Amino acid sequence: MQIGHLTLDKPLALAPMEDVTDIPFRLICKRLGADLLYTEFTSSEALIRDARKALAKIRVVEEERPVAVQIFGGVETSMEGAAAIAERANPDFIDINCGCWVKKVALREAGAGLLRDPKKFEAIVRSVIAGTKLPVTVKTRLGWNDKSIIILEIARMLEQIGVSALAVHCRTRDQGHRGFADWSWLEKLKGVVSIPIIGNGDVHTPEDVKRMFETGCDGVMIGRGAIQNPWIFQQAKHFLRTGEHMAEPSVGERIETCLTHLRLVVEERGEQRGVLEFRKHYAGYLRGLHSAAKVRGELMHFNEYAPVERRLLEFADLCMGEAVA
Repeated sequence: MQIGHLTLDKPLALAPMEDVTDIPFRLICKRLGADLLYTEFTSSEALIRDARKALAKIRVVEEERPVAVQIFGGVETSMEGAAAIAERANPDFIDINCGCWVKKVALREAGAGLLRDPKKFEAIVRSVIAGTKLPVTVKTRLGWNDKSIIILEIARMLEQIGVSALAVHCRTRDQGHRGFADWSWLEKLKGVVSIPIIGNGDVHTPEDVKRMFETGCDGVMIGRGAIQNPWIFQQAKHFLRTGEHMAEPSVGERIETCLTHLRLVVEERGEQRGVLEFRKHYAGYLRGLHSAAKVRGELMHFNEYAPVERRLLEFADLCMGEAVA
């Protein structure tokens, strides 16, 4: 598939996720096989006001390329200005979030709220295209609810006005994360537009990746599945190539990757803040391990790197000793 100067062959993309896909997590996923990365979604209003936190969200580093900055908003002039600011961060392309379902976004005529007003949807996208020389892509949902699925009409409109690719979470706004993603719409989309289509929703295993590609989509985007298992990218590639499963990462690999991730967060935010903010990741790295809940509880009391490292290495040694016994 082609996005501007990028040529990607069946890429596996890390979905943009608020408070998750910061630079450290993107780098971990990149090193574990992700082909395409997106920043956290960032408010256009915050960007045009030079808000420090918003500007930090759109920072990218060379190692993570190809990478997109994702922005959202409901005011055309703000989105045009934000696109110009995002371009200065030097991503490979700019993505527009037209799929966020949470009330504080969708009920303010941004994110998935644009699915209630296709004319405004078009105006917002045109404003971003006007604000940048970079390729522009869109991520959205099937429709506002099951009675207003308009994704085929939206896709045709986006292709006509010059959008380079479309990522679709195959749920409606009303579903949020409930129910099941309806992948049948990916095949329908491939029948009505020629721009690349990236599928998203309910991708948790290598088999899911394979089945989603069988719909004909050009790329697969993985979100929550990567939080619990950032190895899913290399596991899926191995499965697609060989038809066989990779061995699960060893306890030692899990702990070392966890500590590498934590060190990246500490470098990014400082030690105390980094250690505190990293707590949300322990559940994913330690999932399924004996006494993991007890160890997570202990880790919640630390606010420096050294005791976290010491406890996790002790835990790894204990787990490996039990496996040998």
